[in-house]
Parts: sequence; C-alpha cells; structure tokens
Amino acid sequence: MKTIIKLALASTLALSLAACESAPTKTLDEANMALQAAMAANDSVKKVNYEWRDTGKILDKAREAKGKGQFDEAVKLAGKAERQAKNAMMQYEQQKNTKPML
Repeated sequence: MKTIIKLALASTLALSLAACESAPTKTLDEANMALQAAMAANDSVKKVNYEWRDTGKILDKAREAKGKGQFDEAVKLAGKAERQAKNAMMQYEQQKNTKPML
C-alpha cells in the first residue's frame, strides 16, 4: 500500500514539474516590448557607428524565436542584445575622446 502511495505521489510531482517547465511564462507583448527596447538601444549605437559585431545577429535570433512562439527565448535574447548595445554605448562614451599615443 505504501509503495502505491509513493508511486502516485512521485508521478503527480513529475507531471506537475513537466507542466511547469513546458508552459511559457512570457507573452507576445513582453517579447515585443523587449525587442523594441533592444532595437532602440542598438539604433542609438548604430548612429554613432559603434555597433558591436554580434548584436544584430542576436536581435535576428530573438525575432525568429518570437515568430516561432518561443517568447521566453525571444525575451532572453532581446535582453542580451539590449545589454550589448548599452555596453557598446558606454564603451563609445569612454573612448570617443581618446587620442592615439605618439
């Protein structure tokens, strides 16, 4: 009897965990907002000609994930692209007045 109860509890727990993992937590609106923020940050860096090499590629992957309905992945990638754009702008600000050493 104890074995049956343990098996029932274990299977219920396993099903609960599987359901939690497979359910997306982000929505289309959240993915859109994250992408808009990342694109805006990257556009400002493009204007000063300081875009980092991979940021555009990451944005493309985020758009692709959103198109496939993978909103969690889209938000994650958009966040990464936004951080890269912000870091690129910080780097630009720090180095824009740097002169070559003679």
